[in-house]
Amino acid sequence: MPDRPVPKHALRRIDRIVSTYLQNRELVDRFHKQLLIAVSESSELAGLVHSFRSRLKDQDHLRNKLIRKWLECRRDRTEFAITPDNLLVMVNDLAGIRILHLHTTQVKAIDQALQAILNEQRYSVLDRFARTWDDESRDLFARIGIRTEASATLYTSVHYIVGSNSQTQLTAEIQVRTLMEEVWGEVDHELNYPEPSPSLACREQLKVLARATSTATRLVDSIYRTLDDHNAQQLRKR
Repeated sequence: MPDRPVPKHALRRIDRIVSTYLQNRELVDRFHKQLLIAVSESSELAGLVHSFRSRLKDQDHLRNKLIRKWLECRRDRTEFAITPDNLLVMVNDLAGIRILHLHTTQVKAIDQALQAILNEQRYSVLDRFARTWDDESRDLFARIGIRTEASATLYTSVHYIVGSNSQTQLTAEIQVRTLMEEVWGEVDHELNYPEPSPSLACREQLKVLARATSTATRLVDSIYRTLDDHNAQQLRKR
């Protein structure tokens, strides 16, 4: 919770924004379902993806997010730019989809297939970037042409901000990450979100878990590379 209370005028504005979301929730839900069908029923992604997860933003989570954003703007002396009129575009994760896969060598093919699907359905990719914390992952994304942002919480995930093809403009977020990164994400979300855990030990252990899941992802990568090398050797022997 904030050290100083949020002024009543700011809370009233935030409540109006949340009210706008509830009034447009059916539109957001329709966009979410259409987008989920487009990616989850794709034959191009079928052989690359382990599973899909999706959700709509809970109104209480949205309100808490807006309060945190308002406090950040006050701290940084910047404008709190979200309004009822631009909410559906400015807040990108009102609808969210996660694409989970097994190993990082699948990222390039998933990226190509996903962009082709979105283009075919006339959805616009407004932004595409990866959050990561280590040089090896940064190099991988650089080779694919995906820009990176530093991840202070030590997780790795590719983010696509997708614009709707409807008359009312909306945005949604698609995240692509490995199953190992998803393990960390679920634990962190349970214990360290929306407010950081009050336990220093817990926060430090979550950082260790982030590194452990990254190591596990690299082990999975190595297993698949070993298998590919074995199969290639068997083909050469024939």
